[in-house]
Amino acid sequence: MKTLLEAIDKPQDLKKLSNEQIKLLAEEIRQFLICSVSKTGGHLAPNLGVVELTLAIHKVFNSPIDKIVWDVGHQSYVHKLLTGRREGFATLRQFGGISGFPKISESEHDFFGTGHSSTSISAALGMALARDIAGDKEQILAVIGDGSLTGGQAYEALNHAGHTGTKMIVILNDNEMSIAKNVGAMSEYLSKIRTEPKYTKIKQDIEFLLRRIPAIGESVAKTVERVKDSLRYLLVPGVLFEELGFNYIGPIDGHNFELLSEVLEKAKKMQGPILIHVLTCKGKGYKPAECNPDKFHGVGPYCIESGEVIKNGNTPTYTAIFGETLLHLAKQDKRIVAITAAMPEGTGLKKFAANFPKRFFDVGIAEQNAVTMAAGMATKGMKPVVALYSTFAQRAYDQILHDICLQKLPVLFALDRAGIVGEDGPTHHGLFDYSYLRHIPNLTIMAPKDENELRHMVFTAFNTNGPVAIRYPRGNGLGVPIDQALQQLTIGVAEVVKSGKNVAFVAIGSMVETCMEASEILASEGILASVINARFIKPLDEQMIRKVCKDIGIIITVEENVLAGGFGSSVLEYLHDQNIDHVNVLRLGFSDQFIEQGSRKQILLKYGLHAAGIASTVKSYVQKLRCDVNG
Repeated sequence: MKTLLEAIDKPQDLKKLSNEQIKLLAEEIRQFLICSVSKTGGHLAPNLGVVELTLAIHKVFNSPIDKIVWDVGHQSYVHKLLTGRREGFATLRQFGGISGFPKISESEHDFFGTGHSSTSISAALGMALARDIAGDKEQILAVIGDGSLTGGQAYEALNHAGHTGTKMIVILNDNEMSIAKNVGAMSEYLSKIRTEPKYTKIKQDIEFLLRRIPAIGESVAKTVERVKDSLRYLLVPGVLFEELGFNYIGPIDGHNFELLSEVLEKAKKMQGPILIHVLTCKGKGYKPAECNPDKFHGVGPYCIESGEVIKNGNTPTYTAIFGETLLHLAKQDKRIVAITAAMPEGTGLKKFAANFPKRFFDVGIAEQNAVTMAAGMATKGMKPVVALYSTFAQRAYDQILHDICLQKLPVLFALDRAGIVGEDGPTHHGLFDYSYLRHIPNLTIMAPKDENELRHMVFTAFNTNGPVAIRYPRGNGLGVPIDQALQQLTIGVAEVVKSGKNVAFVAIGSMVETCMEASEILASEGILASVINARFIKPLDEQMIRKVCKDIGIIITVEENVLAGGFGSSVLEYLHDQNIDHVNVLRLGFSDQFIEQGSRKQILLKYGLHAAGIASTVKSYVQKLRCDVNG
């Protein structure tokens, strides 16, 4: 006998179910997610919190005619289950499988691809305005969390949507937490709204009582309109959204399916922009996730019974090494302050925050603010470090260029999750930072070959008079010995790791170790390779490049970054500018495309950037050069 979930192949199937069946279906979905995500990993807690909300949306609205935009997409798993992707769920976030985020190419029910936060209202507004121009009538919805509402783009979109007055529905999923505990004035504002759950009734009662005054009720109501408006500020916490031009409804219980359905049905008939404020419990239905929603926001495979994550290796992660090094240095220098954008644990700053709460700043999902705030602190003699994932630093490109580098301010950018990050896919791979940072004047850019070198680079950065970026990969380090004493690296000087006479690998960051392995394979083929740890993307070690050109004549640049504008490009540019043409250069990295989801091992294997693949490519290249010479 089929379960209720097994009978759902499309959203329209929900319309056949009674409210009691929907409640049973909600529990089936929760159990399905808990079991499935325990194997694949993923964003468990956000999805457990939106089960009833997603069911109500799809019961009331008609996807794909009506359009639903999920902010970030961390909470889109239930949507995927209800839109024909149940049988493929075992491949969630896996190589060749379904995405962990909404993806236009994956389903007609995914109307906008997401992965970064605070974009849903802008996208939905664009859809609504296009609908109006075309004279169509479909409903447009944006579902955004209170964490994403800390992003500035969300306010820009709210402001413009209220100005246009177009019909759209914004559902604010308020669970009091994004990845880490929410911060800022908006978080406090929403907390006040939560304490006034009866405000809608109060607002209605004011108008009702005024109009009940015999004979003069209508005129009194009009006369005291300004007084009533004043009362709104005292009695209606949702007035901020109303002042932005939205009809505000809520807050309502986000786990009450009947109430959600009733409110959504009414919203369908209302005009203009509407904001529905729902309160949900992140991780609902699974005690480990309810107790530790930040841990289960994005989680690897875990044991269902205990909730313990299945660990992969015992060596410390680059993130942990960075956090420990920063904490060590901060104990010696009170000028060091740490800033992150809603990622204190993900960037390794949790211990720093606990030890130095007055020197730690979580600005919420607001990377632009984080960077310019760091600039301001630097002007007052502080030594700020801005810790971000590489992919999210893209959101603050202008601030890095204009507010930090133009003024040559001593700010350290710690760019975690650089290179291939795995199952979160193209929205999260950090494959562009060499390219979008390298052309900015005054910026020093480093990448460590291992976790020990990362420590020395952090130390070096704080002793450099100017902006510095250090990018390092996700996951465990190589397990190399850790030096107790921190060393100052000479800016712009590379390191020769291995000497050879036939070819020279000039590798950067995570690819140094891979090139060491490739050199061993090549040695068995009679090709002796030097391996040079470039260390610095900028400034480039020009003396080293000249020496390699003179002594060897074949350079293989290897980077875990797109080739366009990357590290290899900097080598070619230097050679061109110096009129050095007696050298052969082969650049290895990622070509001009977005790279799909999959483990780092799988991705590097597919694109030939694993040790055997690199060795094979270099062998073919050398053979071709020899044939050209002999021919």
